[in-house]
Amino acid sequence: MSDTSGDPPIEGGIAADRVERLTKTIRDQSFPNLKPRDSATLILIDRSESVPKVLLGRRHERHRFMPGKFVFPGGRIEPQDASAEAAALREAFEEVGLPPDKVEPVGRLDDYETRTGFLVYPIVGIVTPPFPVKPDPFEVADVFEVPLDFILDRRNHRRESRLFKGRQRQFYVLPYDKHYIWGATASMLVNLCDVLVG
Repeated sequence: MSDTSGDPPIEGGIAADRVERLTKTIRDQSFPNLKPRDSATLILIDRSESVPKVLLGRRHERHRFMPGKFVFPGGRIEPQDASAEAAALREAFEEVGLPPDKVEPVGRLDDYETRTGFLVYPIVGIVTPPFPVKPDPFEVADVFEVPLDFILDRRNHRRESRLFKGRQRQFYVLPYDKHYIWGATASMLVNLCDVLVG
């Protein structure tokens, strides 16, 4: 994808300041009014190769929550979590074995409310190489990466609709290779594009 912003390019053709455009830094940010159904997810940007990529996992078909769907590491914010950032880092360690000290949180996207009643805080982090990936065999069937350039190309953002409980629902789809990325995950990727590209 061509860069017309005039900013100096970095690896993968992504302008250096685009990661800076994330809504706001979160190191000192707190979420004081957390509720039991609040959750956090970690959108991981891997810059260990020349082309930055975003890490995704596929839930096991037997998992009770979003079976078979493509998701970011994440889950409910627990009482022991100091913040949404802490919850996202903990979940990434539990689900894919990623040590928290390998992740540099750089910002967050818009809060996302799911149809199941969860309020999700999407935290964006840069992964420091080398890093281990060891999926929890009870939660994650496999892990893969999508090039960031693919996500930032709006030609790859499709709108589809489906009848759900008697109502026509519209949602985003980002079909990548053999992976059908849709729903909340696709919406957050579109939001990531909105923030990085504008």
